[in-house]
Amino acid sequence: MAFPPEFLALAKRVNNWGRWGSDDQIGTLNLITDNVVRAAAATVRSGRRVALAVPLSQQGIQTGMIRGRVNPLHSMIAINWEMFGPDTVATSDDVVTMALQAGTHWDALPHVSYNGRIYNNRPADSITAHGGATYSAIDKVRHIVSRGVLLDVAAALGVERLPADHAVTPEDLELAEEYGRVRVRAGDLVLVRTGQIRLFLAGDRHGYGVPSPGLSVRCPEWFHARDVAAVANDTLTFEIFPPEIENLWLPVHALHLVEMGMLQGQNWNLEELSRVCAEEQRYEFLLSATPEPFVGGTGAPVAPIAIL
Repeated sequence: MAFPPEFLALAKRVNNWGRWGSDDQIGTLNLITDNVVRAAAATVRSGRRVALAVPLSQQGIQTGMIRGRVNPLHSMIAINWEMFGPDTVATSDDVVTMALQAGTHWDALPHVSYNGRIYNNRPADSITAHGGATYSAIDKVRHIVSRGVLLDVAAALGVERLPADHAVTPEDLELAEEYGRVRVRAGDLVLVRTGQIRLFLAGDRHGYGVPSPGLSVRCPEWFHARDVAAVANDTLTFEIFPPEIENLWLPVHALHLVEMGMLQGQNWNLEELSRVCAEEQRYEFLLSATPEPFVGGTGAPVAPIAIL
């Protein structure tokens, strides 16, 4: 397809190719420096911990809308097996088959491509059937710990859940900053709450997926200007879906992952965090969110923990 000129101009403005060298494979995670982590650790006051992952089960988020993505298929391969003979210590073991992006996850940089390229101007055909992603795979991300900031857009706008046709704009993000009395800064991990996951938590798996509020194509430039390290939200599609620009599918994915080299997370449960931040009257915290290091993976599950 021919990408519209305004999209290509925006892509050029947020492009980070070569910013951290031609060999770089982690993109904006380079912004999480030792100083950033030390400052993040200083945000811990009460010690309250909030888990942000949805449970992994066969009744999970995936409904078949995205081809090939299956919820975890869990099987026992041993149940109280006395491997060393009768009356010895017994073991139980299990295996799981699942899509790496089945539940709460990070998208790795090669998760999407366009015009035949992935992050840092590498060829998209470097992703192969047997090896997966050759460059910038999720296993290249060894740790993600930084200051987390909750931009509670739904709460800032006075609703429990944004309407399905709401495209979150930079103005919404700044309103949420004001609401939380916090300002996003370089190296932050930004969590954008829309309230959409309330549908999944209430049992409406199909309604959760589509239509969905999400980030506008205008947001990547805002994140680029603030030098954000990574962004996650509480939706299946991350960006507004169906798209705000007709026939321009997944433009935010393309700008974040391909142009900026910025990880994005989906299906994060931000409901308890919203409540706790409101109780504590602060919207910054230490966030630990390192993905499972699947070699060659274009994404991976994560069990994030916010520590206040």
